[in-house]
Amino acid sequence: MRRLIVLTVVAAMLSASCGDDDTDGSSATTAPPATQTTAPPATQTTAPPGTQTTAAPGTSATEPPQVEGATVTIVSHDSFSVTEELLAGFEEQTGIDVEILTAGDAGEMLNQVVLTKDDPIGDVVFGIDNTLMSKALDEDLLVPYESPLLAETSDELELDPSHRLLPVDRGDVCLNYDVAYFADQGLDVPQTLTDLTDPSYEGLLVVENPATSSPGLAFLLATVAEFGADGWQDYWRDLAANDIAVQPGWTEAYYTDFTVAGGGDRPLVVSYASSPPAEVIFADPPVTEAPTGVIEGTCFGQVEFVGILAGTDEEAAARQVIDFLLSTEVQEDIPLNMFVFPANENAALPPEFVDYTVVPSDPLSMPPDEIGANRQAWIEEWNEIVVG
Repeated sequence: MRRLIVLTVVAAMLSASCGDDDTDGSSATTAPPATQTTAPPATQTTAPPGTQTTAAPGTSATEPPQVEGATVTIVSHDSFSVTEELLAGFEEQTGIDVEILTAGDAGEMLNQVVLTKDDPIGDVVFGIDNTLMSKALDEDLLVPYESPLLAETSDELELDPSHRLLPVDRGDVCLNYDVAYFADQGLDVPQTLTDLTDPSYEGLLVVENPATSSPGLAFLLATVAEFGADGWQDYWRDLAANDIAVQPGWTEAYYTDFTVAGGGDRPLVVSYASSPPAEVIFADPPVTEAPTGVIEGTCFGQVEFVGILAGTDEEAAARQVIDFLLSTEVQEDIPLNMFVFPANENAALPPEFVDYTVVPSDPLSMPPDEIGANRQAWIEEWNEIVVG
C-alpha cells in the first residue's frame, strides 16, 4: 500500500509538471535547510552483515539496534540493484523494511525528488552524481550524516564536506563502439572527441539529452572540459551537422539505437567504461570477448552518491540503510549488479569486472562548483544548438 501511495504521488506530481524535462527545472518552493542531525543509535550485541560500523582509531565499534516496524524507501535511478539475499538479511536482522522506488535516469529522478521535497516520496536517495550534486545541495534536499564507513572510502571521492551526499560508487562515462561494425566496414574507430565530427562518422553516433540524462550531461561536460567554455558550442554544431541522434536517456540510446544491444543503426553510443563486462556476463550464448569497446579519449569521471532526504520520519533507520550500502559486503556486490566501481577501498573486485573493464588513465573532469554555476546555461545552449 505504501508503494502504491508513493507511486500515485509521483504520478500526480509528474502530471502537474508535464513538459518540464530540464534537469535543473523545478516548480517546487524552496524549503529551509534541514541541518538538525539525529543522535547515533544505541548499540546491540550482534550486527547483521553489512551493518557493523567502523570504529575510529582507538575507539570501539558500535552496532545498530533493531528498528522494528520501520520502512525506508530508497529513491533511485533505474540501474539500482542489490542482491536479494543481502537485502533480505539486512531486513531480517535490523527489523527495517527496505522499499526501492526507481524513478528513471538520474536526472529524471532528481527532478522528481525536487518537485516533491515538501512531501518527500522516500527516505534515502541513491544515484545523484557529481554532475548533479550541486543542484541537490542547493535545493536543500538532504540532511547530513557522517557515516563511520567513510573511513573506508577514498578521500578523493568525498566531494561534499557537509556529508549530505556520501560517495557510494564511481565510474566513467565514455563512448562505446560496436567492435564488429568497424571491423566489417574497414573503418577506423574514432579515438578523440574531435574525430567524431569527421564525415566518415556521419549518422553513426547516438547521445543522450543532458537535460534528462546523467550520462548525457557528463558527455556534454566532457566536451566543455575539452574545448573550453567558449569552444564547445562550435563543436556541437559540427556534431549536429554530422547527423547525431538524441535520446532522452541511456536506456533508450543503448537498447534502441545502438547496433549491439538494440539492433539499431548507430555503432557509437554514450555509455560507460564498464559496459563491456556487462555484455560478456549477460551474453546468451556465452562469449569470451566483449562485442563493445571503449574510446578512452572521450571519458568523463563520474561519482555517485547516497544521502538522507530531509523530512523523513525514519532518519535513524535511514542511517543504517546508508551504512549497509557503504559496507564491504554491498560494495563488493555493486560491480556485477550496477557495473560501476565500489567507493569502499576494502571491497574486492570480481575477476570478470577486472578482465573486461577499461579504466581510463586520464578521464576528463570538472569541479562540482563550476558545474553548478554553469550547468543550466550550458544545457540551454546545447538545446538551442542540437534540438533547435
